[in-house]
Amino acid sequence: MILADFEEIILVAETKHAGFRLDQFVAAMIPGCSRNTASNWIKKEMVRVENKAKKPGYRLCPGDTVTAPYRAQTPETEFVPEPVEIDTLYIDDHVIVINKPPGMVVHPAPGHLTGSLAHGLAYHFPETMGVGSEAGRPGIVHRLDKDTSGVMIAARNHESWLNLCSQFKAHTVQKTYETFVYGLPGSEQGEIMLPIYRNPKDRKKMTAGPNPSHDARHAETTWRVIQRFSQTALLECHIKTGRTHQIRVHLAAIGHPVMGDPVYGCRKAKKACSQSPGLKAILEKVSRQMLHARKIAFMHPQTCKALEFFAPLPRDMQWLHQALENS
Repeated sequence: MILADFEEIILVAETKHAGFRLDQFVAAMIPGCSRNTASNWIKKEMVRVENKAKKPGYRLCPGDTVTAPYRAQTPETEFVPEPVEIDTLYIDDHVIVINKPPGMVVHPAPGHLTGSLAHGLAYHFPETMGVGSEAGRPGIVHRLDKDTSGVMIAARNHESWLNLCSQFKAHTVQKTYETFVYGLPGSEQGEIMLPIYRNPKDRKKMTAGPNPSHDARHAETTWRVIQRFSQTALLECHIKTGRTHQIRVHLAAIGHPVMGDPVYGCRKAKKACSQSPGLKAILEKVSRQMLHARKIAFMHPQTCKALEFFAPLPRDMQWLHQALENS
């Protein structure tokens, strides 16, 4: 049951939300929603956790998905550029290459209506405001999850945006990721070719594997081991397709989920790795999914010159690498 003039959205509880009351979480994540309103929605079963009715005092766990009513806002009237700091790796008249930090959302979304990369692009590069298909996504061609760090590209004019979009659609853009995973792979490299589709019981999550419905989409991921540790590994991944949560879903499907992933970080795999006291102490300090977009390669939209850019590992992944080597 959703109120008239409202749409249904899905919110995911992060590590920082652990222990939050459900009514407190909903009020904090939905603009203009008071705690009293959230409580009433919950009592009327208009808010559900993992597709189940809960009480307002239900304490959230990381990874819980919450379905709630939400009145969509109009991007054209609500989107205002903000002086969000952007780490640029390259800039010319047509392209901006960015090193996105973990924790930054790419464009406005429920619960993250300010402080996005899009807000910063519009502020520092005002010409991007008219670039793209939506006012709230100025110049943005592709995206990374909020807690995934690394290299991204944006366009400074509409012609370049169209060209870059066509490159992504043709799967000619080469994207390389590095990630720490639970467990030790049985080989040094592999390929995952499992279709990906939205989980029918949880619309915020994706699922990999055979599916008779028509919404399953072909997905390919290749991986190789960069380094092995006692019970974990550092992998390099290449995606030939760009499905939602592709690397996270595919690696979880083969039993090696991304470390720190609250949605697909299989509890069984994490528990097995936590049997070692030293490793357990390290894992407890991992506060987000350890996934980084290390490299991107594409053709310049104007000169057609091949370009390649690298983003260094963020500090938390550098720390994790050193800690695992020393453990």
